Amino acid sequence: MTNVDGIRIGHGFDVHRFSEQFDSDKPLKLAGCVIPEQLSLIAHSDGDLVLHAVCDAILGAMAVGDIGEHFPDDDVALAGVDSAVLLERVLQMADKKQYRLINVDVTVVAQVPKISPYRQELLSSLCSLLLLDSDRVNLKASTTEQLGYIGREEGMACHAVVLLHSNA
Repeated sequence: MTNVDGIRIGHGFDVHRFSEQFDSDKPLKLAGCVIPEQLSLIAHSDGDLVLHAVCDAILGAMAVGDIGEHFPDDDVALAGVDSAVLLERVLQMADKKQYRLINVDVTVVAQVPKISPYRQELLSSLCSLLLLDSDRVNLKASTTEQLGYIGREEGMACHAVVLLHSNA
C-alpha cells in the first residue's frame, strides 16, 4: 500500500458574469493572460477565474478556507488586483505550511470565448505562475452545449483540482 501521509487534494470553483459592454480597462484575463476578445468579466479583482479556482483549490487542500475568506471582495485594497498576486500569496501560505504543489488540473467552462486558440499560452502562463513543469499542469475547456447561463453566454466558470504534498 502506498503511504498517503501528507497528500492533500483540493477542488476550486469560480464563476463570473460577463459585463454588458466590453471595458478596455478590464479586458478578459485567464491564467494570467489577457485574451484578445471583446469580453469583460464583472469582478472585484481582475476577474481571472482560472487563477481564482486554482487559489481556492490550494486553500481547500490545506483546509484553510476559501479565496473569499482570505481576499474578501469588500476589501478596497484588493479592487482591481492582479489575480497573479493573490496566487502568489496563496503559494506563500502553502510554502509556509510546508506544502509542495504536485499537480494541477483545470477545466474552463465557457460557451465563449473558444479557449483552444489560447490554450498553449494559458498553459505556459499557468506553469510559470505555479513554478511547475508542463507535465504537472493540465488545462482543458468545455462548453455547456448552450445550456444555462454559460450556454446563454452570460458568463463563464472554472474548476481546478490540485494535489499537494506536505514536507512536514
